[in-house]
Amino acid sequence: MSPSFVNAAYYPCWRIYRDLPPSSLQLDFISHVLYAFVLINTDGTLRFLDEHADCTIAADGEQGCLSAVSKLKAHRPWLKTLVSMGGGTGSAEFPAMAADPAARETFARSCREFVDRWGFDGVDIDWECPETPQDGANYMALLHALRRALPRPRYLLTTALPVGEYCLRHLDLPTAGHLLDYLNLMAYDFVGPWTDVCGHQGQLLPPPGKLEHTHPNLRNSCHGAVEYILSRGFPATKLILGIPVYARSFEGTHGVGQPFTKAEEMDYNEMPREWIHQASIDQSAGAASFVDRSPGGKGFVSFDVPETVQRKAEYVKWMGLGGLFYWTGVGDIKGPESLVWAGYQALHSNSQSS
Repeated sequence: MSPSFVNAAYYPCWRIYRDLPPSSLQLDFISHVLYAFVLINTDGTLRFLDEHADCTIAADGEQGCLSAVSKLKAHRPWLKTLVSMGGGTGSAEFPAMAADPAARETFARSCREFVDRWGFDGVDIDWECPETPQDGANYMALLHALRRALPRPRYLLTTALPVGEYCLRHLDLPTAGHLLDYLNLMAYDFVGPWTDVCGHQGQLLPPPGKLEHTHPNLRNSCHGAVEYILSRGFPATKLILGIPVYARSFEGTHGVGQPFTKAEEMDYNEMPREWIHQASIDQSAGAASFVDRSPGGKGFVSFDVPETVQRKAEYVKWMGLGGLFYWTGVGDIKGPESLVWAGYQALHSNSQSS
């Protein structure tokens, strides 16, 4: 594993119930594993999301997925492991906790104790997300407390943030760039049940002449979000571009910009293989899709394929970014259809193009 680029993967503990333990990750192509999720209390203490999955279920010959992730490092000295705090449904306590100086210190100390107990290398903060100026200030105070408790070079400190200006505009990005090792940019979910029309959920570029997006203050492409963050002083080499290892489908639609009757989500490895093999590549957007016209079909389906991941990896090199990450690593397919492998190969090839 070359240290020059990050190729990170999130491991969601609940996937153990689908017989996908941490060892099912494509570890030969992964530099960092981020364990999702551990939850927080408003007083700064921690709690398990699923104590059975985390600590007791049989996983890779260990008791619990936390021990199984720690075990991964035994034969892979290059591998870094982080525990991700919060998540999309686990962020409600962040605003109150981060607003309380005593709770912030408790949280930072609890994170250090957790990392040391389980043999991890650091912490990933997945607060989704600071939406007010006060939340933004408290987020920065939280990062300061965490960095004091998790000093370099022994510990890593990262965060996952969305592409929306509704969040990013409240953050002191230059200071965040100093405190963080990486910012994991969730460069996906540009469309979904919350939007009026369907489209590409993780397009690299906004296609010219097409309906872009109806959500206010949301960058509608990977490039738009990257430009915004870099223009505000965040270092490019610490910015990691996210890859969705899942599809979004929009029933009742056959193309970008159409209103839909139902929106659903499925992991990449749950998709019919013909969708991947027969995907249409929008070269102007750097996005892939398939239209399921079968009776009761899913309609327009947006997802990444190896070709679009390769292009995103080339974009990372062209822009001088730090690498890629995948939500989730266990949603991938092994072999030539693998997104993790495609990203790794492209990041470590000699060519560079936009």
